[in-house]
Amino acid sequence: QVQLVESGGGLVQAGGSLRLSCVVSGRTFSSYAMGWFRQAPGKEREFVAAINWSGGTIDYADSVKGRFTISRDNAKNTVFLQMNSLKPEDTAVYYCAARFSGGSTYAAHFPAYFSYWGQGTQVTVSS
Repeated sequence: QVQLVESGGGLVQAGGSLRLSCVVSGRTFSSYAMGWFRQAPGKEREFVAAINWSGGTIDYADSVKGRFTISRDNAKNTVFLQMNSLKPEDTAVYYCAARFSGGSTYAAHFPAYFSYWGQGTQVTVSS
């Protein structure tokens, strides 16, 4: 019923920028929390950034703090990840995720907190 579709990935040189988008369909965009995760080959899926329904609570992984910005436009049912000053170690498949229930303790750093996931978009940063 709920679908999340990421876009905006691609190949970029180190120091460059990309803007990822995630469009939510099948449900009113009123998610309690949206998150971005990434996964490189042979590694666990790791937390990147998260934002709550109002945008009042935003979290970033230490590795991306100061370089990445998460935002959401509820009117457009879209969450964004602006990625600046990209590094080769940022290379991964990036996934967006959504949670619609606010009944649990906020724990957006953990994949299990989210109920719905997109298909992922590849980001490759060359040196």
